[in-house]
Amino acid sequence: MINSIITGTGSCIPERVVTNADFMRNGFYNDDQTALEYDNEKIIEKFEAITGIRERRYIKEDQTSSEIATRAAEIAIADAGVDPESLDYIILAHNFGDVRKHTIQTDVLPGLAARVKHNLGIANPRCVAYDILFGCPGWIQSLIQGHIFIQAGEAKKVLVIGTETLSRVVDPHDRDAMIFADGAGACILEAKKEDERRGILSHRTLTHTVDEAYYLAMGKSNSPESDPRVRYIKMEGRKIYEYALTEVPAAMKECYDASGEKIEDLEKIFIHQANEKMDEAIVKRFYRLYKVPMEEKVLPMNIHTLGNSSVATVPTLFDQVKRGNLGSHKLYDGEIILFASVGAGMHINAVTYIL
Repeated sequence: MINSIITGTGSCIPERVVTNADFMRNGFYNDDQTALEYDNEKIIEKFEAITGIRERRYIKEDQTSSEIATRAAEIAIADAGVDPESLDYIILAHNFGDVRKHTIQTDVLPGLAARVKHNLGIANPRCVAYDILFGCPGWIQSLIQGHIFIQAGEAKKVLVIGTETLSRVVDPHDRDAMIFADGAGACILEAKKEDERRGILSHRTLTHTVDEAYYLAMGKSNSPESDPRVRYIKMEGRKIYEYALTEVPAAMKECYDASGEKIEDLEKIFIHQANEKMDEAIVKRFYRLYKVPMEEKVLPMNIHTLGNSSVATVPTLFDQVKRGNLGSHKLYDGEIILFASVGAGMHINAVTYIL
């Protein structure tokens, strides 16, 4: 059989640390541009209690999404020990392209995947490089697409990247700005002819757009003195929370059931680092569907120090645990893990994987 195996991983976590205290001087307003009733100390205290975020990472002024994506890709390629010229596809997930500091324009010409291929110096024209826009689940969806190419016999080696610099598109007058962060993660997915089943076992993707399409969207600043023509990332947090708890656990179960594996054998869940309380609630509801309790060891999290970097959260988290850089969380050959995400669209996806 042909298995789709992750043979290398890499991540680029920006050096600049931004703590919650760094937001103490921000002028926060409501969506209707009225001032918040609490002072910033109380706002930040409540924010940390709900999201679990203490700090996040931002890129330097002279960096871009494609640049940190390139660095993550270089590390993944070296980790896998593959020749970049042998890659069949580069699939790159992002949402805002390269937004340079002090500009308000998204730059996606050429696409970021093409920029990464250029940066890597890959001359092979049969290495096809393209972007996908799929909200926070973009990296997992790119992984699924790579797997489909491999199973169809269209590819043997695929570079899958998730990169985002949300610090360039947040509204400093919106308390939700404290959620978002920057980062990039990548992996090499390879076709391996093997007797035993491993790698990607099953996957599922859902899209809800009747009422949910604009839960995450672009909108004007909350500041009454802002230019209404300038748009920033905006979200309806309560609706997203309710949607995620209602829809994501069942989608994860559908994916895991399709693998044929027992729930008792699931070792780790790498879920999009959106909000600590929301992620914990999703996973607890997932286990409740099987009528078994959730074990704490199953849920590694890095949101406390890295924030929500959208498409980059899952691959950077996976890379950290794979390298033994996240406390007691470790990975071993033969273990079963689950990747899962939810985000703008609204999209949900999941992948069951045997190491």
